[in-house]
Amino acid sequence: MMNLIHAGTYSISVTLKNNCPYTIWPGTLSGGGTPQLSSTGFELASQASNTIEVPSTWSGRFWGRTQCSTDTNGKFKCSSGDCASGQISCNGAGGIPPVSLVEITLSGADGKDFYDVSLVDGFNVPVSIKPLAGSCHITSCPNDVNKICPQDLALKGSDGSVIACKSACLALNQPQYCCSGSFNTPDKCPPTNYSKIFKDQCPQAYSYAFDDKSSIFTCPSGGNYEITFCP
Repeated sequence: MMNLIHAGTYSISVTLKNNCPYTIWPGTLSGGGTPQLSSTGFELASQASNTIEVPSTWSGRFWGRTQCSTDTNGKFKCSSGDCASGQISCNGAGGIPPVSLVEITLSGADGKDFYDVSLVDGFNVPVSIKPLAGSCHITSCPNDVNKICPQDLALKGSDGSVIACKSACLALNQPQYCCSGSFNTPDKCPPTNYSKIFKDQCPQAYSYAFDDKSSIFTCPSGGNYEITFCP
């Protein structure tokens, strides 16, 4: 059921659930010229959920921030997925890679929503997105890539543990990993040994820029969604 925000504009509901054994601070960022959501960041305790209203023509991304705290100067900061706003709200700023992303475009071509889980910016938290209408497919990155992250891609916390896993593009900044320069077409930028690490752990998720065929999903527009951290 779609909800009426104000005259002429409908919304759908996106419920964010935290199944992780630790607190997550979800962030949201609007894209494609669509307005920022009423909430661009909030705290989500373990086993908690929060439902937000999203305009039916919205596009943007959701992600999870981890190990967040407020310092003695009142500045809010997270060890992974931080949006550098200094506040719990991201206020139009995106998550700093490496970060697992859920990307949604509502009311796209042919009356369909488009959605995916992307590790193109790296990985920090397992995540899934599930359409709640009809028989549309769930897509997810259910495994903890941090546990098998190569040392040259690893982002480590203050205790030395791996808290996120960089993409090869971010870590090595080479065109063959970033699909840039002379590697900017699908035939010139095939999967690499690094992207295959992400793909093996999360077969449904985008593992690099041209990983389209198996990673983007569609659903008839108008339904609600559920995003789960640690599905």
